[in-house]
Amino acid sequence: MELEAPVPFDFNVNLDYLLRSPNECLYHIQGGAIHKAAMLPGSSTPAVFSLRSGESGNALSDRKPGGGTKLHIRLQSAIADCPAAKAAPAVGPQQSIPRAQLQAGLAAYVRDWLDLDRDLLPFYAMAEQDPLLRPLVQRYYGLRIMGIPDLFEALCWGIIGQQINLPFAYTLKKRLVETFGSSVKSDAGRLWLFPEPETIASLTVGDLTPLQLTTRKSEYLIGVARLMADGELSKAMLLEYGDTQAIARKLTGIRGIGPWTAHYVMMRCLRRPDAFPIDDAGLHNALKDALGLAAKPDKALISKLASGWSGWEAYAAFYLWRRLY
Repeated sequence: MELEAPVPFDFNVNLDYLLRSPNECLYHIQGGAIHKAAMLPGSSTPAVFSLRSGESGNALSDRKPGGGTKLHIRLQSAIADCPAAKAAPAVGPQQSIPRAQLQAGLAAYVRDWLDLDRDLLPFYAMAEQDPLLRPLVQRYYGLRIMGIPDLFEALCWGIIGQQINLPFAYTLKKRLVETFGSSVKSDAGRLWLFPEPETIASLTVGDLTPLQLTTRKSEYLIGVARLMADGELSKAMLLEYGDTQAIARKLTGIRGIGPWTAHYVMMRCLRRPDAFPIDDAGLHNALKDALGLAAKPDKALISKLASGWSGWEAYAAFYLWRRLY
């Protein structure tokens, strides 16, 4: 399959972002291609695919005249690799859903994951007038907010990352995935899928303690899993609100989800461009560094700085994060 990425989009800049942690367990990057497994609507088995830019394995930048980057998606074959996936002996074009449906689902997944349906030109026009953002958009031109299409994964990642540094958060996520997730063998080796809500909902706090998750975080993860497993929370339900503040109120009504986690999930999963995790320590550090401050900025100063980012707060925060990570 071939997708046309919009302008501006730079595959290498986004690839560099995805390479930021050696402990990332939900995709592999080899030979300039991203290898990943994902569950698609209507299928009971994961789609295993690779994504690259350009005509050949060595070309990472191939732009059509007047158009954007061509992204090439190849559906791979795979076999189940752990007990949780034994119901899926084969993955690839042989899946039971129609091929056209499989292709459409995979294209939709990639577009969501890379935020390809977002017109970034208004953001860049705004950022060029902002002294804080201008050097960042020039350095990372074509960077998109890398998404987390699955709501349960996004919520868990937000909970896991509360009040700890990023490397340890990746370590905890890797332990959770490799203990309770499923995997498939592919051309790129073993590819993991995030645990299903039903799996985590059946656990006790004691089951998660060996991973070094705190008691509170374990309770939060299990609680969110049970809400989703029982059908009381879903991505579709949240998107129906259609308003960032309304979604935030719904999410922060769930035990273990505060404003930071809610806005993080709205950024990475629900694709709200005006989501803004103003309490984020990384954001504070990035602003402190960019402004040359002796101490982290307070919320009043951050709000003042962000007053010109209206409607693009999520992208402003993401580019500031990229300064550090």
